[in-house]
Formats: sequence, C-alpha cells, structure tokens
Amino acid sequence: MPEHIKQKLLGEIKQLEHELTHELPAEIKKAVAMGDLSENAEYHMAKQRQDFVNARLGQLKKRMAELALVNLSNIPRDRAAFGSTVLVYDTSKDEKIEYKLVTSEESDVSKGLISTTSPIGKALVGKQVGDMATVVTPNGKRELEVLKLATIHDETQAEAEAGK
Repeated sequence: MPEHIKQKLLGEIKQLEHELTHELPAEIKKAVAMGDLSENAEYHMAKQRQDFVNARLGQLKKRMAELALVNLSNIPRDRAAFGSTVLVYDTSKDEKIEYKLVTSEESDVSKGLISTTSPIGKALVGKQVGDMATVVTPNGKRELEVLKLATIHDETQAEAEAGK
C-alpha cells in the first residue's frame, strides 16, 4: 500500500476515534442533562453522528485491511494492473492519453490517476500493448488501444537503478 494513502487513512481513523471517544460522549452527556430526550434535537443529532462515525470507522478499517493484503508479487509483470502507467490511443477522441492505475483513494482524473475500480481502470486491467479495451461510459462506448505499458515492477526497478 502506498505510504501516503496509509497515512491519510490512519489520520482519518485517528480523528474519528477521537470524536467518538471524547467529543460525542460530551455532547450526548450535555444533551441528556437538558432533560426530555424525546424532543431533544441535540441528543438525536449527537446519536446520529455517533452512528455515522462508527460506520465510517468500520469502512476505513476494512479498507486498511484490504490494502494491506495487496501483494506486489501477485501483480503481473506483462499486463496492466495496479501501479501501471498505460499510454492509450482513444479512437473516439482521436488522441493519446496516459493513465496511471491507482487505488480509489488516490484517483484524480484531471491528473490521469485512474482507479482500478473505475470503468476505464477495469477495462485496462489485464491488457497488454496492442490490446483494445472497450469502456462503456454515459456518453457511449470508447475504444482504447494500449500503445505503451510500464508496470509497477518496471517503475520500481527504474527507481532502484536511479538511486544507485
């Protein structure tokens, strides 16, 4: 898992755990002290927020566990997968576009960072140079031809050689 993604998720987890164990109990205690809970908006809002924070914490911890299971040795060396940089020719737009396949937390379409779970990411995963990928979008189908591919292994090796 990329270190900056891990830190981002851990930061959000820490902030939500603090809210859950310190801030919300104080809000609930203050609201309870006001009396009648059936018509106490502050109490109901604090309880709703508590439920939301608990659910979000569950999602974040599950995502951390999923990302921890990513094993680089299982990522193919000859096909597009997580961490790959792919240069494609979009036949519908008649242009070359470069995408980097990343986690959903890192995705930023304006920078060419495409999640492996997005429609384009799903279409490119498993493709090799010369393959065509069909992407179904709200505007119709797009055909992408893979022109160039650099996997996460190629990039890791290039970084290691540059560091020598």
